[in-house]
Amino acid sequence: MAVAVAGVLVAAGAITYAVAEDGGSSETPAADSADAGFARDMAVHHQQAVEMSYIVRDRTDDEEVRRLAYDVAQTQANQRGMLLGWLDLWGLPKVSADPPMTWMGMGDMASGKDGALMPGMATNSEMKKLDSLSGKQAEVFYLQLMTDHHEGGIHMAEGCVDKCTVGVEKQLAQGMVEGQQSEIDLMAGMLKERGAEPRS
Repeated sequence: MAVAVAGVLVAAGAITYAVAEDGGSSETPAADSADAGFARDMAVHHQQAVEMSYIVRDRTDDEEVRRLAYDVAQTQANQRGMLLGWLDLWGLPKVSADPPMTWMGMGDMASGKDGALMPGMATNSEMKKLDSLSGKQAEVFYLQLMTDHHEGGIHMAEGCVDKCTVGVEKQLAQGMVEGQQSEIDLMAGMLKERGAEPRS
């Protein structure tokens, strides 16, 4: 409980800081804007990464993987808090009747198959499989799933960098691109150490 509260406080502080940095000069985005769409979609995308990370922490004793999983979970939970906080600040709904990725012009893509709503997201079947594995098998599958997840997240974040209009949100998106690419590189090395490689 204390950890959850601390996470909320960190996210709230980050939102306050970001708004202060923006100087309040930005106009409130529309509900169908790229800013709102990215905030909604990436919050969902991030939530799955957090779930995967907590699953693997329970499935392995490997300190390197557990440390990565903890970092991913904390970073993405905090960023998710910022995204949802901005939607609250803008008075916009956290869900939309439009398909995911509509703000990127990809609303007509085949989505939702077995729970994979957006690029890089794991399917429900893959989530169940991760939960059934342990040890090295769990480590390898998590690293492969998270590599795919980060690649999809980078694609979305780059879309926000290109299309969003709120300065602090564009900055957050650019930070996601850089941070997740760094973790992809790290995970490639971790997979190689385990005699495996990314799926794509």
